[in-house]
Amino acid sequence: MTEPAPLGRRALAELVGTAALVAIVVGSGIQATELTRDVGIQLLANSLATVFGLGVLIALLGPVSGAHFNPVVTLAAWWTGRHTGDRLSLRAVAAYVPAQIAGGIGGAILANAMFAEPLIRFSTHERSAGPLWLGEVVATAGLVLLVLGLARTGRQNIGPVAVASYIGAAYWFTSSTSFANPAVTIARAFSDTFAGIAPASVPPFIAFQLVGAVVGVALVAVLFGRPQATADDVTASHGEPELTTVNR
Repeated sequence: MTEPAPLGRRALAELVGTAALVAIVVGSGIQATELTRDVGIQLLANSLATVFGLGVLIALLGPVSGAHFNPVVTLAAWWTGRHTGDRLSLRAVAAYVPAQIAGGIGGAILANAMFAEPLIRFSTHERSAGPLWLGEVVATAGLVLLVLGLARTGRQNIGPVAVASYIGAAYWFTSSTSFANPAVTIARAFSDTFAGIAPASVPPFIAFQLVGAVVGVALVAVLFGRPQATADDVTASHGEPELTTVNR
């Protein structure tokens, strides 16, 4: 069994990975709006960049930290493994979540800087409506179900492709364009560009993402049953599923 990386290195991987993810989401959105005025093409460009970037980040950083890049994935991994004693510790959760949030904000500032936007300008893009909140429940539930389902069935090796593909699809089939990530949601409030979200819209989005995470965990329990604690369940990151992730 591979020796797990120290917690500090794992938290740094979460910070760097989340920063890169947000830079991809925000930066590609800015680039798309500079190249075309067609909103459909803008969303297509934004979603493709996110799919490719996310797959690379999961493949690269998954062996270090599990490549969560998302507080709901971290919390879901901890919650589902709390009885087996072989998953994420509360100490790791306490390190991961702030790292993800800080990394996300840093990624938004970096994207703003690359395109000569103000380093911090809070978004004016209001995203506040019942259908959008339902979209976040659906997007987050699907993400958690996929990530934990792959871990439960031992198919983490297809994670980079499977998770990136799901995110690409969810851009288009959910009304909210699938944020599904509290850290990324907070970060996107720091950029008044295509991918931005107004600060007042952030708390409801996060609340419904948490609801979606609960739904996703419940679906995992119903569809896959309760996990059995075995030595093989322990991963290189002391219990992060070898596949985890994000969303934008």
